[in-house]
Amino acid sequence: MNKPNLSLRGLEVFQLLAKSGSVQKVAFDTGLSISTVSHHLKSVEESLGVSLVDHSRRPMILTPAGAIFVRYVEDGLKLIRRGEIELTLGNLNEVRDLRLGIVDDFDSELSPELAQLLAEAMPKCVFKHHTRPSHQIIRLLYEQKLDAGVATRPISDLSNLVEYPLLRDPFVLAVPHGSKIAPEDYLAGVSGLPFLRYSQNQIIGTLIETQLRRLKISLPNRFELESNPSILGMVAEGSGWAITTPASYVRARRFHGRVELHPFPGKGFARTIALFTLEDYPKAMADMIAETLRRLITRHYPEPILRSFPWLAPDFRVLSDP
Repeated sequence: MNKPNLSLRGLEVFQLLAKSGSVQKVAFDTGLSISTVSHHLKSVEESLGVSLVDHSRRPMILTPAGAIFVRYVEDGLKLIRRGEIELTLGNLNEVRDLRLGIVDDFDSELSPELAQLLAEAMPKCVFKHHTRPSHQIIRLLYEQKLDAGVATRPISDLSNLVEYPLLRDPFVLAVPHGSKIAPEDYLAGVSGLPFLRYSQNQIIGTLIETQLRRLKISLPNRFELESNPSILGMVAEGSGWAITTPASYVRARRFHGRVELHPFPGKGFARTIALFTLEDYPKAMADMIAETLRRLITRHYPEPILRSFPWLAPDFRVLSDP
């Protein structure tokens, strides 16, 4: 009796199931029915003549044979995906799909123009655009739900990701307009205003808290917010002060007349915003997206902000690919 041949879809389903251990989750992520996912897995196992997963466990776990085979499947699928994309790079008219994540700091300023430019360069491409905080974009990349993502570089290890640096974004103090309090007094906790923290679930919040610990600065934790506009809105109302960045300030444009920026006292620090892709994503495509982003960032961020805050130069600058 002839066994069915291995199918590409079956291998993709097996790879996803190896990561999640759940037929239901694979069905949800792929849009397939549960019975179709089960059929694909069964076909792969029948083709090989071995059980790849322990069907009696919940969540499912790989059998010893499955643990060996999944490594080859992952390598093979990477090569196939790279080949599919590289075949189209000589003619961007043939690019069919791009799943791009943009950090929410850039969404309103860059995303509409970026989408227009990429649509002109790739007229047959279907764009799937996601706006998320940086930590979620990094997670979606590792889950292979994005082809490329613009995010703040985290402190954690970035193995299996390729980085294309875009912007050096230094941390500054944001205080109510007209405040006569010295920047050092805010960090010393004697300003009389509460410190408005970014959520420590976010990369920007983690970077700030790490620097404060390095400097042995301890400030009461009364307000911890995920929304950048909410933080700068409270600063504008005179309800507190914050450690933020010029790019975050740009995003809260309606508060500009009521918020002042000051250099971070003492040893300064910065975040890097970059384009990230998985290792198998073609470099030529990533370079094209990164260069488009750098042109847009230059026009929307350093150029207008440095006119108002010239002391930010040269710390606030677009980065080239090393």
